[in-house]
Order: sequence, then C-alpha cells, then structure tokens
Amino acid sequence: MNLIILVSTAVSLRIISNPLANVFQKQLTAGGIDPLTVNSITYLVLSIICVPGSFILHWPLLTKSFWLYSILGGIAGALGNGFLIKALQKGDLSVLGPVNSYKSVVGLIAGMIFLSEVPGIWGICGVLLIVAGSYFVLDTLEERFSFAILKRADIQFRLLAMILTAVEAVFIKKVILSSSAAIAFISWCFFGAFFSFIMLLAVRTDLKKSIRGAFHPGNLSRYILLVICIGTMQFTTNISFKYIPVGYALALFQLSMILSIFFGLRFFQEKNIGKKLIGSLIMITGSVIIILLNNS
Repeated sequence: MNLIILVSTAVSLRIISNPLANVFQKQLTAGGIDPLTVNSITYLVLSIICVPGSFILHWPLLTKSFWLYSILGGIAGALGNGFLIKALQKGDLSVLGPVNSYKSVVGLIAGMIFLSEVPGIWGICGVLLIVAGSYFVLDTLEERFSFAILKRADIQFRLLAMILTAVEAVFIKKVILSSSAAIAFISWCFFGAFFSFIMLLAVRTDLKKSIRGAFHPGNLSRYILLVICIGTMQFTTNISFKYIPVGYALALFQLSMILSIFFGLRFFQEKNIGKKLIGSLIMITGSVIIILLNNS
C-alpha cells in the first residue's frame, strides 16, 4: 500500500510540475532571454543545490555503466530540454504539450530495445489511442494534420526534444538501476549542467548579454519557480521510473496535457481549446487503458 501511495504521489506531482515548468520557460523566453541560457541556468542552480548531498555519496563505488549512462543521459537531456524551451518560445503551449504524447511511443520502443520491457496488448492499444488523439490537437494548426506541419519550426524543435528526452528516459532508468533514484537525480543535474554549458559555447551565445537579461529583477521569481518545478519533475520522474516500465510511465505523464491546454488559455490566451481538449481526452483514455488493463 505504501508503494502504491509513493508511486501515485510521484506520478501526480510529475503531471502537475511539468506543464507549470513549461509556463515559466515560455514566459522567460518571451521576455527575450535565450532558451539555451534558461536551460543552463536551471541546471546550474539545481547542481548547486545538489552539492551538499554529493559529499555523502561513495562515487568510486559506482559502476562503469552508471558513468556511461549518466554521460549519455546528460547529453540527451541537455539537448532535449534546450530544444523544448526553443519550441515553447516559438509555439503554443496548448499544442506542444499534447504533441509530447508521441514520447510514450518512442519510450516504449526504446524500452523494448534497451531494457527488455515488452508491452502487453493493452499497453500497445493504449499508446496507439494516445497517438490517435493527437490528430484533433494538430488539426487546429494552419497546416492541419498533414506532413506540412513538419515544416513548422516549433513542431520540429518539439519533435527533436521529444525523441531526445524519450531516449534520455531510458538512460535515466539505466542509471537508477545502477544506483538509486536520488543518486540518479544528482548525476542528472551535474551532467545536465555541464553539457548545457557546452551547448552555450558551441552556438557562441553572448553569455554576458544572456546572463544580464536572465537575472533581471523581474525574472527572479520565475526562475525560482522554474527551478522548483524542474527539480520536482525530475525527482518524481526518477521515482516513477524505478517502479514503472519506461514506456508506461511516459504514457501516464501525458495526462499533463490537459493542464498544458488550460495553462495555454490562462497565461497566453491560446485558441481552439475545445478541439484540443477532445484530442487530449482521447489520449487520456489511452492512458486509462494502460493503467487499468495492462496487467489484467
């Protein structure tokens, strides 16, 4: 019973914290702050918070697989989150949130390849239903549900972010299996900070200008809330991955799309909310199938 409460609480917090983090990321980039700078500062602050905890860890005892998958996860995570913030800067939260439903498919396939997590028939049906519901969401765009939609910069960045973070999820699970959820969180922060800073240097970002804008007094509260949301999101993700197969956990996380739609309306006055909700409800039906029938 305690385990059920723990996992349920972790999944619930993950569902709430993710779209909230997206709101703050979009607000910061809408104010002219470079997306990669937002990404790097978030990782950096989380890393600083993790420093005290890192002193009590027995780093030399960690296995080679821990370090390998921590590095691979750090690269995938830094790139994926950078692309995500770039997508939020250019697109609608109420569209980009539901588009993320495709991550469960990528995660399911990656979990089969790397973790030997074979889905049941209901799991496959649920994931397919989630994807089918995205038709209604994408049909609200000018390009509608067609290949032309792939020409949109926000969709391109979102798909890249989705693929990278889905692969990152597999690496995170590998790290958890080699250590623990808490250690995996610390390594995620440290390696994410390192590789996100490398990204800043690679694209030759004007660091002085970006940091000056990032620490404008009006942005401080948003950064604090963003760090809280991202920290909560990642730690609860790790707990979820410890007890739930990656493909199914990613599918459950898609329940946050409802909040993404409402937040898009509330904070950014986005349109076509009704049709997006219909598509999202279809996706949620898929998630319910996964939750209730996968093990029946």
